[in-house]
Amino acid sequence: MVSGGTYGTEDIVHGAGYGKGILILLLTPLLWSLPTAFMIGELSSALPFEGGYYAWVRRAMGNFWGFQEAWLSLVASIFDMAIYPTLFVAYLTSMFPWFQQNHRGVIVALGVVIVCALMNIAGVKVVSTTSLWLFFALSAPFAIIFVLAPFKVGALANAVTKPTSSNVDILGGLLICMWNYMGWDNASTIATEVERPQRTYPRAMLAAVVIVCLTYVAPFAAMWMTGLPANAWETGAWADIAGLMGGPLLRIALVAGGMISGFGMFNALVMSYSRLPLAMAQDGMLPKVFGKLHPKSRAPWVAISVLAVCWAPCLLLDFQRLVTLDIMLYGASLTLEFLALIWLRVREPNLPRPFRVPGGMLGAIAVGIAPTLLLGFAIVRSQSETVLGMSSFAFGLILIGAGVVAYFVNHALKPAGWAPAEQKPEMAG
Repeated sequence: MVSGGTYGTEDIVHGAGYGKGILILLLTPLLWSLPTAFMIGELSSALPFEGGYYAWVRRAMGNFWGFQEAWLSLVASIFDMAIYPTLFVAYLTSMFPWFQQNHRGVIVALGVVIVCALMNIAGVKVVSTTSLWLFFALSAPFAIIFVLAPFKVGALANAVTKPTSSNVDILGGLLICMWNYMGWDNASTIATEVERPQRTYPRAMLAAVVIVCLTYVAPFAAMWMTGLPANAWETGAWADIAGLMGGPLLRIALVAGGMISGFGMFNALVMSYSRLPLAMAQDGMLPKVFGKLHPKSRAPWVAISVLAVCWAPCLLLDFQRLVTLDIMLYGASLTLEFLALIWLRVREPNLPRPFRVPGGMLGAIAVGIAPTLLLGFAIVRSQSETVLGMSSFAFGLILIGAGVVAYFVNHALKPAGWAPAEQKPEMAG
C-alpha cells in the first residue's frame, strides 16, 4: 500500500539530478515517512478498529472531524487511484505505442479498475497474497540492473535516448518523492482483519520505511555509476534504460514490472479505501447499504463498486496534476491524524498503547512538525498547477469545503445522531 517499487520515481532524477535526487530520496523518509510511521504505529496499536485513521480522528476529536477525515481521504483517493492505472498504461505504451492512439489507453486503465474491484470483492486473502508475489516480480528487474551497473561504469555517458517531455524541476521532484513515500496510514483501515495488530503494525511500519528507501535509492545509485544523463529520465523511462543495460529481455521484464506495479498498488489500495465507507456505514454516517458484505468473502462489495465508479473519471488527468491534488488532500487528512495522536494523549492518557511514540507529550507533538512543513510546501506548489481553469490549490479548497457542507447535509438527514465512537457495531451482513 505504501510502495509499488521504483516505478514512478523517474521524474525525481530529471528534476533534481542524481546527487540531489538521491539526497531527497534519503531525507524524505526521515522527515516524512518515519514520523508518520511512528504516529500510525501508536494509534493502530491502541485502536485497531475497522476504518483505521477515520476511527482514530472520530474518537479523539468528535463526529465532525471524523467525517472530515473520511471525506478528505475518499476525495484524495479519487486522484490517488487514477495514478496507478495511468502508470500501468505509461509502461504498456512504452512497449506497444498502439495503445496511445484514440482512447485505447483509457480503456485499458478502466479495465485495471474493473479487474481490481472484482479481485477485492473476492476477499482480503486474495489481495494480500497477490500483492506479496507481485512485489517480488516487480523488484526483480531492478535487482538485475543493480548487479549489472558495476560492469557498465561510465558506459552510458553518451547513450542515445529518446527526447523527454518532462518539465519537472527540483521542487516538482520533491513533490513526486513525497507521493512515493506516502500512504502509511492506508494499512490501518483493515486492522480488524490483521492478526495481532498491536504487535504487527509497528514492526511492519518501521521495516517498510527501510525497505522502501532501499528500493528507491539503490537503482538510481547504480545508474549514476553508468554516466547516463539525468535529463534522460521521465515517467516510464525505466523501460528504455533497462534496454540499454540488459537488452530487449530486461526491457520487457521491466515494462511488465511497471504494469505489475500500477496494478498491484491499485489492487491493494482498493482494499484500504473501501473499508472507510464500510466503517462509516457501521457508525451510521452513511446509508446501511455501504455496510453490506459479500456472503463468502466478507468484502464490502457495495463500497468497492461505488468507489470504482467514482475513480474512473479521473483517468483522463495527467500524472503530475494527479500527484499535486492527491498530496494536498491527503496532507490535510494526515494533519488531522497527527492532531488525533496529541489529543488522545490528552483525553485518554491511560489508553493501553502497546507501541508509543518516544519522548512523551513533547515527542507526540514534535513527530508531526516535519511532515506538516512539507505539506505546507506542497500547498504552495499546488498554486502553479491548474484544474478546470483554476489553480489546484483553489480546486482543492473547494473540495475541502464541500466536506463541511456534506457533513451538515448528512447531519440534517439523520438528526437522531450516530453510533458512539467508542462502540463498534457488528458487521452488517
